Amino acid sequence: MGVVLAYLLGLATLMLSIGRLADIRGKKQIYATGFVIFTIGSVLCGLSPNIYWLIFFRIVQSVGAAMVLALGTAIVTEAFPLTERGKALGFAGSVISIGIVLGPTLGGLLIDALSWHWIFFVNLPVGILGTWMVLRFVPDIKPAGGQRFDFAGAITLFFSLVAFLFTLTLGQEWGFTDLRILLLFLAGIVLLVVFLGIERRTAQPMIDLELFRNSLFSINLFTGFLAFIAIAGTVLLLPFYLENVLGYGPRTVGILLAIVPIGLGVLAPISGLLSDRFGTRPISIMGLLVLLLGYYLMSTLTTTTSAVGYLLLNLPLGLGMGIFQSPNNSAVMGAAPRERLGVASGMLALTRTLGQTTGVAVMGAIWAARVVAYAGGNVPGGATAAPAASQVAGLHDTFLGITGLIAIASVAAIWGLTQARRRRIERAA
Repeated sequence: MGVVLAYLLGLATLMLSIGRLADIRGKKQIYATGFVIFTIGSVLCGLSPNIYWLIFFRIVQSVGAAMVLALGTAIVTEAFPLTERGKALGFAGSVISIGIVLGPTLGGLLIDALSWHWIFFVNLPVGILGTWMVLRFVPDIKPAGGQRFDFAGAITLFFSLVAFLFTLTLGQEWGFTDLRILLLFLAGIVLLVVFLGIERRTAQPMIDLELFRNSLFSINLFTGFLAFIAIAGTVLLLPFYLENVLGYGPRTVGILLAIVPIGLGVLAPISGLLSDRFGTRPISIMGLLVLLLGYYLMSTLTTTTSAVGYLLLNLPLGLGMGIFQSPNNSAVMGAAPRERLGVASGMLALTRTLGQTTGVAVMGAIWAARVVAYAGGNVPGGATAAPAASQVAGLHDTFLGITGLIAIASVAAIWGLTQARRRRIERAA
């Protein structure tokens, strides 16, 4: 857990600060530096002599990763005209999906053939190529001068996010009703309130709270957060179902799990192109409705579902996410002023990371609790050792809960669309 938490802490706590710093200093240099730090950190992780050094070098690696992930969307937005923004972000999403498909497979092959060290060493040529491509192709757009960095806000937000991440991560081990977890969560809330107070009083805040007055910005961030909670819960639970209930081996499980990122990768550029032509909101709502159908269908999985049946039930998740993500990202970036693209990109990356962390923690806890309830009490070995029927029943309840989350996201998105249309009609009158 320490290795994962170290990377997660560095990643999530720094992205917004890096986004703001890039708005002040420029994105290209920070982006390229991120590739260098990530590559060096990866090599050092591979050379780690013990777990303690590995944890330390994972923190170094996470700093570089935060610099890259926080700014990628902003750089794409800045480099392409408004009429091509959705398509460009869609292609970026496709590349990410290819990585999601190939990463676990290549990682497993490297571990089998060599050792875990090579999972990190393989980043060396990738990092060198990435650094060269950034230096060669990314435009060096200089922001307006005279801006200041909000150190008080950045530090307060950093510790607030640390508290929330410890709550989500340690809560899985200690239980979310543990007094220590409740105190951590309360500390995160208090620090967040303090952060908001600082931002309201600061002339040049790290996050301009006026951005959230734009419903396109705030609603799409919210719906994206819920969608990533849903996807993360799915990615966590389905391997247990495929291995423990249906009895598939790791290789077959990897192939079956690839259906979601494949569907996402195929449709992301198409949905981005359509959003450039017809608007971001209608296309993203369409994606949410497909996701809504997909999660309801996933609640019908049984102990005897075939591989083909699983793929057919799971495919709408990849298609829905592929339709939703590019227009949603484009809407958020389009609603941010040009001088705040770094912060907007960082917020997108942060909602994705926090959504995934929340999904793993909360959906995993819900599933485990429901499995134990259906099994009639505590199960030796935990929920994964429960009878198959109990595991599937717990899965049904969890997916119905996720369906409810996506329903909330859909209602919010539709409300935002109707409000925007009403305001256009009023202005036209």
